[in-house]
Amino acid sequence: MLENPRSPRVRAVAKLTKRSARQETGLYLLEGPQAAREVLAYRPESVIEIFATPTAMERHPDVRDAARDAGFEVIFTSEAVLDAMADTVTPQGIVAVARQTPTSVRDVFADSPKLVVICEEVRDPGNLGTIIRAADATGADAVVLTGRTVDPYNPKVVRASTGSLFHLPVAVGVDLASTVDRARSAGLRVIAADVEGEDFLASRALLAEPTAWLFGNEARGLESEALELADLALRLPIYGRAESLNLATAASVCLYESAFAQRATP
Repeated sequence: MLENPRSPRVRAVAKLTKRSARQETGLYLLEGPQAAREVLAYRPESVIEIFATPTAMERHPDVRDAARDAGFEVIFTSEAVLDAMADTVTPQGIVAVARQTPTSVRDVFADSPKLVVICEEVRDPGNLGTIIRAADATGADAVVLTGRTVDPYNPKVVRASTGSLFHLPVAVGVDLASTVDRARSAGLRVIAADVEGEDFLASRALLAEPTAWLFGNEARGLESEALELADLALRLPIYGRAESLNLATAASVCLYESAFAQRATP
């Protein structure tokens, strides 16, 4: 059992909460039983190590069994060690280390996708994780993150995605203009979500066609240069007194509208 919170092994895991360490090692940190279950089910080849307290393993024997089936022996730790490794204030007793598994943007558009998410300068980890989760829920083919978007392997993004990060391809660090060109060449219409865009309902019929949704920064939205790259921009109507919608909420609505329209088309 690992019992020293200051040991080099523990410190190496804890460093993965920092982007610099993730970039240097190509590894990242997962926390909690849900993340462990999902990565073992969908990306077991990416897992390096799994750590847990004895109490957590008693509470979640399915994680222990899934790890064993994938060829891993869970490494037991003290509560203090687990706390030192984790990013959360109240850890759930399970931490895993895995290799990052980004997809190339070329592969994203190689198989004639029908629904793709492009994020430009999305900075809030919770928003990005929720957008990835919504993309997964709506059956999107992939998520593409430009170089100005938050790291998808940030622990907060991983938690907010609730396992969806492992369910669909995610391309990272790409250039927006070249991504839009690839999307258009693959037969997708690029639609920007923007508060100054055209009325959503007037262009709703277009959503039945292959679409790449473009979402921007939480505070500023999409810059003019990014908007000019899109085929059109649409805005969601506000019927009540709300000043606006949270980015992840708006993205979820847009993606579900596309999913509904594409599935309703004969």
